[in-house]
Amino acid sequence: MKFIGAHVSASGGLENAAIRAHELQATAFALFTKNQRQWRAAPLTQEVISSFKRACEKYQYAPGQILPHDSYLINLGHPVTEALEKSREAFIDEMQRCEQLGLTLLNFHPGSHLKQISEEECLAKIAQSINVALDKTRGVTAVIENTAGQGSNLGFRFEHLAAIIDGVEDKSRVGVCIDTCHAFAAGYDLRTEEECEKTFSEFERIVGFKYLRGMHLNDAKSAFASRVDRHNSLGEGNIGHAPFSWIMRDDRFNGIPLILETTNPDIWAEEIAWLKAQQRQETAA
Repeated sequence: MKFIGAHVSASGGLENAAIRAHELQATAFALFTKNQRQWRAAPLTQEVISSFKRACEKYQYAPGQILPHDSYLINLGHPVTEALEKSREAFIDEMQRCEQLGLTLLNFHPGSHLKQISEEECLAKIAQSINVALDKTRGVTAVIENTAGQGSNLGFRFEHLAAIIDGVEDKSRVGVCIDTCHAFAAGYDLRTEEECEKTFSEFERIVGFKYLRGMHLNDAKSAFASRVDRHNSLGEGNIGHAPFSWIMRDDRFNGIPLILETTNPDIWAEEIAWLKAQQRQETAA
């Protein structure tokens, strides 16, 4: 079964994210559990936690259908010790918030070397940051998102993801989220079903589908291999409809949140319906 949804707003209360996802007829959703552009947030109250859990139960969203995202400020590979510690503390807080909410996944961007240390050293710092966070939490899997490779961001090669996983001690609590726009911008072609097969065969060889915990389904305004992160609505960018239809018909993408971060929330319901229809076509066949 495919779990299909969008990254919805939690404005007005975390429970509203589940309500908004339900209104889209989504079977999955993503959210920020705090302001993504601030370091700190008020601790979760029991009332907030209970309201969120009640909404998820009411609309039948199990933890495996929800892919929360951490703050954009966090850099788990920061070359400066003081800044690295600040990022680690913030990441642990994000993991603990997920734990309190009964969530089992936390999606995050791996980190940046800021042109001050080598890629290898940065990747090792990211892995160690994950180890520190896993040691202080229970039940939440750290889900590394591939990046487009803008600036000094790492994670744009499958080899980067594999290197981070290799450095994580508890491999049962680490996974990856593949963003289609980021992959395309990083140089992994997805424009035809044949290219999708090649790209994900490479993913299986280097990382492994056993680590795939979620996906972001985004078309790309940016050009192929441009290393520029610019999302677009499905079928309206440089990737086209082909990979999204292909993903819906491939059982390797079952049972994980498939999340839209496309640029026009007004058509999310239509995009979700279209994705569901691709799956039904395969069933009918």
